[in-house]
Amino acid sequence: GLAVMEIGGASLLFMQPRSLEGQFGGVVAAGLAESFPAGSVTEFPDGRFYLIRADSGGFLAVYTRCTHLGCTVSWQPEQNHFFCPCHASSFDVHGDVENPPAPRALDTFAVEIRDGQVMVNTATITRRDTFTSEQLVYA
Repeated sequence: GLAVMEIGGASLLFMQPRSLEGQFGGVVAAGLAESFPAGSVTEFPDGRFYLIRADSGGFLAVYTRCTHLGCTVSWQPEQNHFFCPCHASSFDVHGDVENPPAPRALDTFAVEIRDGQVMVNTATITRRDTFTSEQLVYA
């Protein structure tokens, strides 16, 4: 009986008409590319990501979920890293593991620059082992 109720409950969620635009699961218009200074990290709580503008000017969107057990990481500007409060994993400004137990870099979302706007697609999560400069998107 319980399994049937769970399946029924899950299907009801999909029948609710709702737009994911601007929030997690959809495309988030983060803002004008020029409004993010090089070397900045900006949190988008509704999108569950941090938008990083690297010193080189490239953009990267990282998921706020730790790759260890899924706790939410926070950006700590004074340490210049992301920190997971659950098991003390930390990640550098590009989401690379600095301190385990996290097994790999923070996951990313696709970034596209459209008419000067930074668009982040949170519908698809991209797993990665480590940061490479090819992951940066330029305006």
